[in-house]
Amino acid sequence: MDQNEDEQQLKEWLGRLQLEHRDLDVAIKHLTESRHHDSMRIQRLKHRKLKLKDAIHKIESELIPDLDA
Repeated sequence: MDQNEDEQQLKEWLGRLQLEHRDLDVAIKHLTESRHHDSMRIQRLKHRKLKLKDAIHKIESELIPDLDA
């Protein structure tokens, strides 16, 4: 696999992670605003959202061109 294919796959993966992160944000907001929210479920969703954020930052840093090149 060449570098362009790797970069394209990373960008696609990044897009999927960003979408899931936004979806979790909406779900968390909905659950916290509802009268019958499940605090354990909200905590699990927030934890997943935080893991996604870390993965997103890692991929974004991989996509930054190496300045030594």
